[in-house]
Order: sequence, then structure tokens, then C-alpha cells
Amino acid sequence: MVEILVIDDEADILEVMRAALSRQGRKVEVTTRAETALELAQGDRHFDVVITDLNLKSKITGLDLLRQFKENHPDTQVILMSGYSTLDSAVEGVRAGALDYISKPFDVREVTATVDRALTSRAPAAPPAAAAPLPAGLVGRTREMLEVYKQIALAADSSTPVLVIGESGTGKELVARAIHDYGKGGARPFVAINCGALAETLLESELFGHVRGSFTGAVGDKKGLFEQANGGTIFLDEIGETSPGLQVKLLRVLQEGEVRPVGGTRPVKVNARVLAATNRELKAEVAEKRFRQDLFYRLSAFVIHLPALRERREDIPMLAGQFLRAAVGRARKDVQLTPDAIEQLAAHAWPGNVRELENIVERLVISCRTDRISRVDVQDVIGRDTEAPASFANIFSQLPSLDELERQYLIHVLDVTKGHRTRTAKILKIDRKRLYRMAARFGISLGREQSGMGE
Repeated sequence: MVEILVIDDEADILEVMRAALSRQGRKVEVTTRAETALELAQGDRHFDVVITDLNLKSKITGLDLLRQFKENHPDTQVILMSGYSTLDSAVEGVRAGALDYISKPFDVREVTATVDRALTSRAPAAPPAAAAPLPAGLVGRTREMLEVYKQIALAADSSTPVLVIGESGTGKELVARAIHDYGKGGARPFVAINCGALAETLLESELFGHVRGSFTGAVGDKKGLFEQANGGTIFLDEIGETSPGLQVKLLRVLQEGEVRPVGGTRPVKVNARVLAATNRELKAEVAEKRFRQDLFYRLSAFVIHLPALRERREDIPMLAGQFLRAAVGRARKDVQLTPDAIEQLAAHAWPGNVRELENIVERLVISCRTDRISRVDVQDVIGRDTEAPASFANIFSQLPSLDELERQYLIHVLDVTKGHRTRTAKILKIDRKRLYRMAARFGISLGREQSGMGE
């Protein structure tokens, strides 16, 4: 029999999880106590899957439980849940052997699908490794950023090329640096170059080096960036701006692990991990014959899509706060953002993404003549045009209303209890009369309960 253990400090979540996962002969045990789970981890009882909240109301964290289960029962698959996700916790969880990392609030179908996947893949995970410092600027707790964190964690210990796709200003280099810093070669060089900032001849010399006399001004031999990054990482930003001729040479580096300096006659062996980024849709560039298909496939073995700032507005207050702390330190001022200023920032369209937000906060600090930055100050710097009315609530404009969430939750609980009214009321922690009123308010028919089902 398949046995599943769920640990969460919210009893309602445990009841929903038990109802959703108790099928097909599976036995589901739930507990709100981290100490109980720890005792089970250290005992002889075996669980096929463990699902634990990361932040429990205990000195014992979900990561502690993950490590204990992996140490004592390596083939147990562990799934982490959290409403407060960071890159550090995602990387630490993946490295300690977590199968996946689910953000709260979650879709039960996502949880059941993850459990199904866990039951079909029970290979022991890699041992834990120390986490690197969080790169400045790469912050956010939205579902979109959690997915980025998970992808960084998965990519970090590999030597496979990674392609980061995102609009200008979204932080593609920060993602590349995080992959490097958390990876095995984190202590080795990280070398970055913007491929769209140099002419082709200069870019070739920068990447591959040159020998003395190969062109006017080449007064000596020079190592290229691939050689300088040996054992570490080279980051090719805006790879979509390279010419077809240079793309051929980059392909040779990826295939053969060697470069030929400009004017040189012998290839030079190099060993650098290649990370690339673009704000273009490279598949379309390939279709239009502007980018080599073979190079695209080499670079896109692992792809990370970085969301635009407008797609994760809930992170704007956190980002603005980080940039504010850095800016006041440089300006040696004691300045704060007022709540209405944060509202105005959150409502802006941000076509320049995180880079634009950082620039605006810097300007606000420099130009502020008092100790508080107001909505008017923000409007004076970025203008009064916003994507939405200036209200903090508009950060969540794409989310359903509280009534809609309540309606969806009622439908879901009725579904997992198969219409059992008594169990539904118990999970919702309401009495039967209130359940009837709630169903009537949302126009939901409770139907007729089968005999013996608690009517």
C-alpha cells in the first residue's frame, strides 16, 4: 500500500489534502506537529511520499524534515510547500533532495499530479550542498518567480548550456550569475559580455582572443573571454544580436570545446560553461533564417523564461524597498517611501522592467527634499500615466475576488468529499445551516446526499 505523510500547521489544509490524496488504495497520514513528523522520519516506518510546509510553527523547519527523511529513507520523495518562497530556500530544497516546490495557495490538481509523478520516480536524490549568497536584485515571492528559482536550482549543478529568455531589464544577468554562484564552479570566474554592444570583428577578438599583428593595434597576444572563463562560466548576453559568421564559430566552441584566436593558426582548448540570454524570440529568428538552428538547439538545452515586471506586480513593493535601501546608502539620506508612493509605483506599466524601477527609485531618492517620498513625487518623475488606477489593490487586479475564491473553494471541497455535506461542513468549520446558506448565496446545488453519507 502507498503511504503518504502530510505536515502543515493548518488543519484545514490537511483535511483537504487527505481527501484529495486518499484514493486508489493510498493511506494518508496528516499531522500539524513537526516533532511528530521528525519522530516518524527517525523511525522504521516507511512513507512513499512526504509533503511538508516549509515554514512550520516550530523550531523544526520543512527543510529539517526533508534532510531527516532523505538521510534515513533516501527513496522517500519529499515535496515542499510554502507561501513565502525565496531563491535560497528553493535551491537548498532541490539540493537536499526535494522532488518539487509548490507555492501556496495551491491547486489541488497540481499537488495530486506532483504526487503521481513522485510515485513513478523514486531514485535517491543528490546530497545537500551549501547555499551561496542571494544575488542582489533577484527577489520576489510570486508564483512566477518561484518557478524561476526552481529552474535556477535545477540548472546550477549541471554543465549544460542554459538560455535565459526575457524582456530587457528583467534581470537575465542576475539569473546567469545565480546559476554560476550556486553551481560547482561558483568560485571560478564569471565573465559576461553583451554581444550587441560590439562590432563583429571586435566581438570575435573579445571572445576568442587574438595574436600579435593579426590586425592594426594588435601589439601583443591577448586571451579571449572563453580562455579567461576557463573552469567557470561565460555569459553571452543578447546572443540574438550575433552575426551568422560568428554564430558558426560559437557553435564550434560548443561542439569541440576549442577556440581559434583571430590571426592564430592553432586552436586553443577551453572549458567554460556557456550561459546565454536574449530578449528576442529565437524560434522566430530561426524560422526567418536570422539565427542558426543548430546553435539554437545547442544553447536551449535548458531554457529559463524570466517574467516581465508587469506580470509580477506583487513583487514591486519588495523590489522598491530593496532599491531604496541601496539608494539611501549611496546618497547618505534617510528617506522613506510612503504607502501611496508604493501604490503609484505598483500601478505603473514598467516597460523597462526591474532596471527601470531601480533607476526611478534612485532618481526619487536624489531629488527628494524631505524625508518622505510621496505619490506626487513619483508622478513628477515617472508621469501620471499608469496601467491601472493608482491603488495598491490594483497589484492584485488579475486575481479573483474573495467571494469567487470562497465559491471555488466550496466547489472544490464538495468535489473531494463527493458531496458529503457533514464532511464538507466539518472541513469548512461551519455548521450545516451555514453551509446551506453559503451554497444558496453562490447558486450551488448541494443535490441529494446518498443514504449513509451523513444526511
